[in-house]
Amino acid sequence: MAMSRRRRREALWFYLFVSPWVIGFLVFMFGPMIASVYYSMTDWDSFTPPTWVGLDNYTRLLTDDPRFWNALWHTCYYAAVSVPLGLVIGLWLANLLNKQVRARKLLRTLIYLPTLVPLVATAMIFKMVLAPSGPLNDALGLIGVSGPSWLVDGTWATPALIVMSVWGAGGATVLLLAAMKGIPRELYEAAEVDGAGAVRQFFSVTLPHLTPIIFFNLVMGLIAAFQVFAQVYILVPKAKTPAAYNAAETMVPYLFDEAFANYHMGYASAISWLLFLVLLAFTLIAFRTARRWVFYETEVK
Repeated sequence: MAMSRRRRREALWFYLFVSPWVIGFLVFMFGPMIASVYYSMTDWDSFTPPTWVGLDNYTRLLTDDPRFWNALWHTCYYAAVSVPLGLVIGLWLANLLNKQVRARKLLRTLIYLPTLVPLVATAMIFKMVLAPSGPLNDALGLIGVSGPSWLVDGTWATPALIVMSVWGAGGATVLLLAAMKGIPRELYEAAEVDGAGAVRQFFSVTLPHLTPIIFFNLVMGLIAAFQVFAQVYILVPKAKTPAAYNAAETMVPYLFDEAFANYHMGYASAISWLLFLVLLAFTLIAFRTARRWVFYETEVK
């Protein structure tokens, strides 16, 4: 009886402590999500009562809205280049920092520091770096390359956003470096006995043990890439550089324009759910293919 009373007391405290999160999720997340499903099937400007239109918003997006497909293409292009590039650079930096070099702690701090800088501040910095007469074009000029107008020329607007995304590779670097530190030294010693060099050890010992962290960074990077917003609005503002904005517009800025500039709230809700489905599809593909290349030490294959 005493044990039963103790369990009931523990259960009561558990529900008491978890209730703020549950209530917050239901009120601020689940409730608005359900409401957005309804609004995506209406014509609503947020000022007048919504008018039911069924699947017309989705049909218009998929069959009669070239801007939607343009934004989706730019988003996929940005994600397809920026996410692998960030992973490769993070892996390269982690491998360098894992070696016995001087000032390793200082270098680790400097590499991770950019991820702590607010996104708006980072965008303003890169607005100066990517200017026609900015440091990046000056550096290209030293090797005889004429730098483009990154933030004005529509051809180079999306590559400019990709260049900026590399700035945040420090987050992946720290996780990969921590995973490298956890790899048993005995595996490297066994590889050396078998005659494996440094490159062979990296691909046969280091890389397989890093695949769970690489997979985590891949999924999180995909989610972040499909939600890119502030970079587009700050680096290529629509009012000042319409050509560059149209050539770099991604899904979330398009959604924002429809919702808060054109007041097409129902249409914007449909965009958000299509974006969710696209991101869900890519995430499921990543999980389905992970079993072929992600290695876990506890698994027996």
